[in-house]
Amino acid sequence: MYKLEIELKRGHNLAIRDRGGTSDPYVKFKLAGKEVFRSKTIHKNLNPVWDEKITLVVDSLSDPLYVKVFDYDFGLQDDFMGSAFLYLESLEQQRTIPVTLVLKDHQLPNEDLGCLELAVTLTPKNKIKNRFLLTLFLTVKTSVCVWGRLGQQQQSMRLTEVHRKSQLWRGIVSITLIEGRNLTPMDPNGLSDPYAKFRLGPQKYKSKTMAKTLSPQWREQFDLHLYEETGGVLEITVWDKDTGRRDDFIGRCQLDLSTLAKEKTHHLELPLEESRGILNLLVTLTASAAVSIADLSLTPLEDPEERREILKRYSLRKSFFNLKDVGIVQVKVLRAEGLMAADVTGKSDPFCVLELNNDRLQTHTIYKNLNPEWNKVFTFNVKDVHSVLEVSVFDEDRDRSADFLGKVAIPLLNVRNGVQKAYVLKNKELTGSTKGVIFLEIEVIYNTIKAAIKTVVPAEQKYIEEEPKVSKQLLQQNFNRVKRCIMVLLSYGTYINTCFEWESSQRSIIAFILFVVVVWNFELYMLPLGLVLLLVWNYFFSSSREMSEDEEEDKEERDSEHKGFMDKLYAIQEVFISVQSALDEVASFGERLKNTFNWTVPFLSSLAIAALCLATFLLYLIPLRYLVLAWGVNKFTKKLRDPYRIDNNELLDFLSRVPSDVQMMQYYDLKMDPGQSPNKRRRTNPS
Repeated sequence: MYKLEIELKRGHNLAIRDRGGTSDPYVKFKLAGKEVFRSKTIHKNLNPVWDEKITLVVDSLSDPLYVKVFDYDFGLQDDFMGSAFLYLESLEQQRTIPVTLVLKDHQLPNEDLGCLELAVTLTPKNKIKNRFLLTLFLTVKTSVCVWGRLGQQQQSMRLTEVHRKSQLWRGIVSITLIEGRNLTPMDPNGLSDPYAKFRLGPQKYKSKTMAKTLSPQWREQFDLHLYEETGGVLEITVWDKDTGRRDDFIGRCQLDLSTLAKEKTHHLELPLEESRGILNLLVTLTASAAVSIADLSLTPLEDPEERREILKRYSLRKSFFNLKDVGIVQVKVLRAEGLMAADVTGKSDPFCVLELNNDRLQTHTIYKNLNPEWNKVFTFNVKDVHSVLEVSVFDEDRDRSADFLGKVAIPLLNVRNGVQKAYVLKNKELTGSTKGVIFLEIEVIYNTIKAAIKTVVPAEQKYIEEEPKVSKQLLQQNFNRVKRCIMVLLSYGTYINTCFEWESSQRSIIAFILFVVVVWNFELYMLPLGLVLLLVWNYFFSSSREMSEDEEEDKEERDSEHKGFMDKLYAIQEVFISVQSALDEVASFGERLKNTFNWTVPFLSSLAIAALCLATFLLYLIPLRYLVLAWGVNKFTKKLRDPYRIDNNELLDFLSRVPSDVQMMQYYDLKMDPGQSPNKRRRTNPS
């Protein structure tokens, strides 16, 4: 066995991958097909200096060290910048050797991608120790094989440990962006449309844009992960949003987090370095002890003492301590079966990614296997019990982006604690199944009171979200969803109207008596009580029926995807016509209200004044309870007094007489052009 010490020094003339003519390079080392190291990212630099060291234990010199360089792109797939091999057999042992690796891309063999400078030291293990171990194990002939397997297991454990440590964060930086003051104007009107960008290592966050102001009030809160014990440097830039062209740079500032005390909120006013203006922030550094990756033999919740400590931390007696720490979730990623073959060999190199809001951890890669066994345990902090755990399976490729194999989304409140369950993998949109099954065992422990408090505060937004795209299928799906909601309301309205129409005498009599009793005895506490009764009724009688109806409708939507081109075209046309008509109705209603108060039609505005004065007089003299009773009695007896009367709504009938803005334009009289008068045309006629 050998000890391999590598110092990653710098890169020279690396490839340009960003539009600004630079790159954000980082380096990955792979040994025996496993990732053993990932460097930090050097932003906007083609000649980066890393000066990072790593020590590995190697049991064979036949496997070369595979070095790859990537350009980091936030929210996108990282760009490949080149790779090279370091052949360990060619290294001189027991001395430090400078190595220059020329980067290549087999798809572009003639492109100059630059080079990396390393210092490598290869040292064999102590000979005396090797001799002692060899003598000990040669007493039994078969023990030599055991020693070989033991060495491989030790190396695998070391590689897994490196992979694990590269993912875990040591704390959380909670940032509240309050406001900016006296920013530099960038627009011709003397104002700006400012937004702020934050970067801490590979993590980025972009605030919302505040229109036409030099003193924006953002009032945004977000969290970033702290990977370095020293804290790191938080970089902040402020930009002016410009539609149709490149955004203008306003200014920047930096915050060294190592200077801030932990477990304390700091109110900071940071001046911008390259222009005038100040940013007002609240920054809090807190430790994060609940995030971990372990083997199945080291499951945190299966240790009785640690479990008691966790249950005590989230007991009801601790309900008002650290309200952000709602609970923990432990996920055992056991194995997958029957995965899709993504490689030309008919195999895949699967790894698993777990995401809980903005927290992201992943397993190691199992190479050339469609039935991988990871047997890892992941532990996350739960900041919102309504969060959804997303588990995605990918196929690792050497120099390309990972191929998607499947995904499942599991709401934490739907988890059955301690039960191993097989989840069928779905497609990226989570609308249909794909090939493969993943086996998980999840356990969630949380404080009920903290979870209830968190329910009524804004939910955490994901930093990385896909840009919305125009989709005809999605448009039709959303239209059908809105249509279903409206149809439910209309069905309730129709049912109530049948009571007024006396279609069923028994139902109308019961409804009339119930209306009189409720109105006569009504108190405000009856409103929430009525909603409670509705919820209880639906819990016992409606949940299963509505679920089956929704499943049938979803099945109809999936079946509609297989329709022909003309059927889809007619369906989209119907959606557009319906949306167009609905928008016209809503706009016309609003415009008619506005025109009533604008005296567009003086007669109708006068009628409105008379009706409102009468309503004011009646409400002043008569209690509201009696007026509602009178309205209800009139509504119930209208059909009995005149069976052939056409039902109507007086308010809507009144508004239908008020013209909308479109009708006002149609009724507008055009002025006659004097040059086009008939008399002038006759005088200019030569005949």
